[in-house]
Amino acid sequence: MPEAPRGRGTALNPTNRFEELAYEWEESADPSETPAPKTRFYRDTAKSILVKNDSPDIPFTWSLNPYRGCEHGCVYCYARPYHEYLGLSSGLDFESMIFVKENAPQLLAEELAKKSWEPETIALGGVTDVYQPIERKLKVTRGCLEVMADVRQPCGLVTKNALVTRDIDVFQELTRHAGVRVMISLTTLDGELARRMEPRASAPSARLAAMRELTKAGIQVGVMTAPMILGLNDHEMPKLLEAAADAGATMAGYVPLRLPHQLGPLFDDWLSVNYPAKRDKVLSQIKAIRGGELNDPRFGSRMRGEGVFAEHLSKLFALTCRRLGLNRKSQPPLERGNFRRPLGDQLRLI
Repeated sequence: MPEAPRGRGTALNPTNRFEELAYEWEESADPSETPAPKTRFYRDTAKSILVKNDSPDIPFTWSLNPYRGCEHGCVYCYARPYHEYLGLSSGLDFESMIFVKENAPQLLAEELAKKSWEPETIALGGVTDVYQPIERKLKVTRGCLEVMADVRQPCGLVTKNALVTRDIDVFQELTRHAGVRVMISLTTLDGELARRMEPRASAPSARLAAMRELTKAGIQVGVMTAPMILGLNDHEMPKLLEAAADAGATMAGYVPLRLPHQLGPLFDDWLSVNYPAKRDKVLSQIKAIRGGELNDPRFGSRMRGEGVFAEHLSKLFALTCRRLGLNRKSQPPLERGNFRRPLGDQLRLI
């Protein structure tokens, strides 16, 4: 059970469930002598950018993901197994081999120009974070937001990176004509836990500061306390919601941890290295809400869990939100009536 290289969420590259070959860590190797792998970026030659969701558990129909893989390295990330479809591992590969859809803004403009497109809300980053570190340089997410602002296309996003404040000017334009909702993911106020669990994401204090800045700019802001990990960070839920409400959040949501495919062994190893005294309790409580397993993929239960622990978490969330005034009013629907279909440059000149 080697420690993760500095700045990484895991030291492992578990077997890809679609492949026969796998990496093996040498028992005699000294992790302190093994440098953290440099992040490598690859062009993703995507032909389309909007993905339609058919899951009844997800509150949006269309999503857009400019990146595959995520340098934040959050050990619990449910998106890790998606890297296996690329022939890679859900471990270190996921956080060190990032695929970039550089043409995402162009593809988005083309899809929004189709007569078949109805201006339903688009969720940015339904899989990986659209504001991971490389976005500061590449500005792919900003390009997509500018396309949506230009055509008055409503959208929403979730991120754990304070970089989101860079695009306040575009969010303000969207707010004027279409609407945008920005949810900040906040899992802990404990800086040490955040560093171990989300090594390259913004610190909790920076996320709260971002919420304040967005609120001051007139942007709808919410908080996602996800994932809630029973026995590890679930006791922080009231404090997380209080801090978010104080920073201006009016909306809130949560999801208990789920561990699909190779994420189970990855998380188990992370617990054993970082919080060995809590390992058995945490895994036991996760299984208690997942039918005795580390993951329950069934629609209707996978986002909330079942049993006593799941019910307690649900009631704690509801009572705290009621006390703080979160989710008190239904949020106004994002405006679809102002949508204007993109035109070619020559038609715009006319």
